[in-house]
Amino acid sequence: MIIREALEQELPFVRKQRVRAYEEHAGSVKEDHWLALKKAVSSEADRGPGVEVLVAEVDNQIVGSVVLFPAYTDAYEGQVEEVDYPEIRMLSVSPEARGRGIASELIKECIQRSKEKGHTHIGLHTGSFMTGAMKLYEGFGFERLPEYDFEPANDGIVVRAYRLKL
Repeated sequence: MIIREALEQELPFVRKQRVRAYEEHAGSVKEDHWLALKKAVSSEADRGPGVEVLVAEVDNQIVGSVVLFPAYTDAYEGQVEEVDYPEIRMLSVSPEARGRGIASELIKECIQRSKEKGHTHIGLHTGSFMTGAMKLYEGFGFERLPEYDFEPANDGIVVRAYRLKL
């Protein structure tokens, strides 16, 4: 497995793959929430200054991706105040490639890059319905930061904040 930065011409594919990866949650939330999530993971929010789009490649195929937002960035479009540490967003693995440690390797790369830049923490947010993701992050030692939670659609679904001390 190779973890590398996505090439500009790969971004449309990466965004489509993200939507496919997140589709498993479509039945867990109201349609309006799913449509908002779909819009967010397929948007060009991954093109801001200093934002890194990383991909996992196996046998010359992109099988997963993650976006690492730099510290002091509006990673959630006004939903959360800016923080002084990088944020992991839009972690996804194609459904057919799951169970092979791809998500873990993408997280490790984000952690390593953040350490190399001298950060003492790294954060992320995940939907309260994404139980597998929460278990994965907690396994890495990410701790809850409820003061940074938000409810984007005012529908009872909370996007939970986590942070890891590096």
